[in-house]
Amino acid sequence: MNKRSRFLLILVVLAVCFVCLWPSVKWYFLTPKEDQSLALGSREKIRDYAHELAAEDVRQLISDARADTQEPVDAKFKPVIKVAKKNYKAMKKPVPSVWTARAFLDAFPSEADILSYIEADYRDRILALKRTQANSVKLGLDLSGGMSIVIKADLEAAVQSQGGTITDMAAFKRDAMNQVMETLTSRIDRFGLSEPVIRRQGEDRIYIEIPGAADSDRINSIIMGKGILAFHMVDNDATNQFLQYYAQFPTSTFDSEYNLLNPDIIPSGTQVMGYYVKDSYGIDERRGFLVIKSEPGLEGKHIKNVETHSDRYGQPAVTFSLDSEGAQIFADLTANNVGETLAIVSEDKIKSYASIRQAIPNGQVEISGFSAEEAENIKAVLRTASINVPLELESQQVIGASMGDQAIRQALWSLIFGLAAVFVFLLIYYKGAGINACVAQILNMYIVFSILSAFNLTLTLPSVAGMILTIGMAVDANVVIFERIKDELKLKKGREAAINAGFSHAFWAIMDSNITTFIAAIFLSILGSGPVKGFAYTLAIGVASSVFTALFVSRLLFDFNTDVLKKKTISISWRIK
Repeated sequence: MNKRSRFLLILVVLAVCFVCLWPSVKWYFLTPKEDQSLALGSREKIRDYAHELAAEDVRQLISDARADTQEPVDAKFKPVIKVAKKNYKAMKKPVPSVWTARAFLDAFPSEADILSYIEADYRDRILALKRTQANSVKLGLDLSGGMSIVIKADLEAAVQSQGGTITDMAAFKRDAMNQVMETLTSRIDRFGLSEPVIRRQGEDRIYIEIPGAADSDRINSIIMGKGILAFHMVDNDATNQFLQYYAQFPTSTFDSEYNLLNPDIIPSGTQVMGYYVKDSYGIDERRGFLVIKSEPGLEGKHIKNVETHSDRYGQPAVTFSLDSEGAQIFADLTANNVGETLAIVSEDKIKSYASIRQAIPNGQVEISGFSAEEAENIKAVLRTASINVPLELESQQVIGASMGDQAIRQALWSLIFGLAAVFVFLLIYYKGAGINACVAQILNMYIVFSILSAFNLTLTLPSVAGMILTIGMAVDANVVIFERIKDELKLKKGREAAINAGFSHAFWAIMDSNITTFIAAIFLSILGSGPVKGFAYTLAIGVASSVFTALFVSRLLFDFNTDVLKKKTISISWRIK
């Protein structure tokens, strides 16, 4: 490869690495701590937070407008002011020179309209930070602090609870574990904890990792609690009246926890509950509100088998059967409420609702009127009640935030002292050539962190150990090259000839040693688990990066001194002039 191609390759690599590393730099160094804390919250918590902030802003704007305040609105409304300008132009009204609260409100047809735009602005900003965090290097629990839990699902007990009615054991266990994963994710997200890592381990275990400060008692009560699925009758008249009220007073209907500020707006014995569907991210998204009877009409414990199929019109449908007690309860419930609406409630969320067309006396229930995807979602919800999977807390580890901060400091000092010791050795022993090696080492760390960020890998203490080992590997490559160059200088070769020969002769020696290390790292990543994988990944990345910096970056610096600075000799040893 010629010098120009080598230079362009290095520029491309450094540019790509900058793009990959930018999210980490932005997240850890340019994002305030309070914004980080907000972005790390669950998506549902972010949604509620954005709504509450927007509602408070609208209330303040209305108050300022009534007081006829002539001060311009806050600069934070700048994105929404762009929408307001378009609305004024659409209404063929002159755009105000000063955006007072009254002028701002007059740009929108209703209070709900301006609320939605302000809420969308808050939501977009917070979710943008969440995307930045998702693309940055993650800190493991040993660095950031937090809590890790391993939960065992008793699948045998779940099988026994079905009373020998299972035809496909593998499918049943798969559905049971999917149901447990769905329930745990919903519970943790609902209680507003930091977005967790939840993944399967083997056939019947689930690993949960919750970063940050963790209240172990509270989290255990959330995770190990039992979800309750039930059927509630919907009060259609009360629902219509409530929706009219909510459309008129969207900012003063609920508090921040979505409790009614005025309980008298709905009849006694009822409650307002959100109706949720899965959005494109797999997160429960609230699509509206219904007023339901507080007392459940049928508890989910009576549900037995749940299946999806096509009804007689070829439309997707969900069928389920009830035990004898549940069949009698449901027969009475449907007979007394023909034409009314029945809601399926789980984890304090309405998952689905349907109209009762006729009395259902035999305990065989069919519901339809939705898409195939919605049918599968309803099936999963109903199986939450029909499949009873006992959960057992198998292990739990809590790492305090102070321990994480201490670990970070120790890891940083280890890297700094390691690099400093290497730099001192290179500069003293190899003189001017040592500068090239030091620059290559810095770029080596830069590339390693960039690749970690690009692949969203987690940085742990074993990963830091892998980096420190990489420093030694990178020094080894530079030492081999420098010693070969010194051998060529002893043969009285000129600067350029000695550099070319030194790099050429050192190439395979460097490749042999690093390829064997890379293979070992690959096997460690395949056969190891947890911290071993982190060490292996970092080592493999570091090996590849150190080879690149030693053979390309260091070589480019030698060529720069030769061609641009016109140096005739090499400062590489105290004994060779």
